Amino acid sequence: MAVTAFQDLTLADRDRSWDGDAAEKRVRRWADADDEPNEKYRDAHVWYDADNKDNFTAYKLLIADVVDGSLVAVPRGVMAAAAVMQGSRGGVDLPAKDIDRVKSHLAKYYAKLGDTAPWDS
Repeated sequence: MAVTAFQDLTLADRDRSWDGDAAEKRVRRWADADDEPNEKYRDAHVWYDADNKDNFTAYKLLIADVVDGSLVAVPRGVMAAAAVMQGSRGGVDLPAKDIDRVKSHLAKYYAKLGDTAPWDS
């Protein structure tokens, strides 16, 4: 189990809509990960199951999309991932030891937005 390294991705416009399914398809294409995940694909997520890294289902908390050929963090994607960490949409099943690191990762993007993560409010 692993929290991805913070990529400090450029932020997309704050008002950019978020469609996780469409972003997933674009990220796979951009990463050339049509058949199996790779490191570029991993960078678009906050967490993955390192023991199953060859399976797309091992990757959770997608926060990025491809805009003009570049991988960028989408504020609404970051907010959606934070909401899931707070229990929205049924929450996410992660090892307890990874939860604080995932929240820290997401909080760094909140800071880039000039906001405070919901668990820090």
